[in-house]
Amino acid sequence: MVTILTMKPIQKHTLKLGSIWGIVIVGTLGAFLVQPISQDPAYHNFADTETVLAVPHFWNVASNLPFILVGYLGLRAILGKKNLALSSTLFWAYLIFFAAIGVVGIGSAYYHFQPMNETLVWDRLPMTLGFMAFFSIIIGEYISTKMGAWLLWPLLAVGLFSVAYWHFTEIQGQGDLRLYGLVQFFPILLIPAILLMFKPSFTHVTAIWAVLGLYLLSKLAELWDGVLYGFIGFLSGHSLKHIIAALAPFIFLRALEKRKRIGGTGFN
Repeated sequence: MVTILTMKPIQKHTLKLGSIWGIVIVGTLGAFLVQPISQDPAYHNFADTETVLAVPHFWNVASNLPFILVGYLGLRAILGKKNLALSSTLFWAYLIFFAAIGVVGIGSAYYHFQPMNETLVWDRLPMTLGFMAFFSIIIGEYISTKMGAWLLWPLLAVGLFSVAYWHFTEIQGQGDLRLYGLVQFFPILLIPAILLMFKPSFTHVTAIWAVLGLYLLSKLAELWDGVLYGFIGFLSGHSLKHIIAALAPFIFLRALEKRKRIGGTGFN
């Protein structure tokens, strides 16, 4: 008689969680093995240089309006106690996420009005808050609500520090974007792993995949800034990046309105 030993759910959960932490540790160590990465001055040279209504780089500025609108809609839905499928433990994470989305629109518009490192700070600060808040939501909805809520504040602090550190090093003459790079791109690598390894707490998981896909598509539009500007004639790739990126939190908001709780992992 052969006895098949099965791993207990809590052991499987611990193993999966350990693998996530392993990825974090290895990735972080790997990032700091490379030399400091300063901000390329050419980053500020966008294809859209047109002035409309006395606003320079008009479409790069105006295309941030969707961020402000989505942020407003999200805050109104949450604070207005609309019938959303939320985890009450993660209330602050949802609230900060949509607040950050709205402020991204303001900060990015300010930056594109006069693109330079000093204004780029105000673009990146709210972005890091949005990244970290969304990451804590994913942790809370897939791994543990208590863990997601607890990690929210340290993650926000790391996000803010990454931008402050980059700006300080730029002022010192040797910019270092490594920590900011981790804050922006590491969640994009970890979230798919979490979605695949852990059970969801709500339906409409495809909305999370759509958020990730739209973010990657927005980065491609940013990369093809000049090419798309030449093809379209008035909208640059960077302007399209703003519109596509703003669509991601809107889809997430719509999912909050439609999805249902399905239990999740049970590890809270």
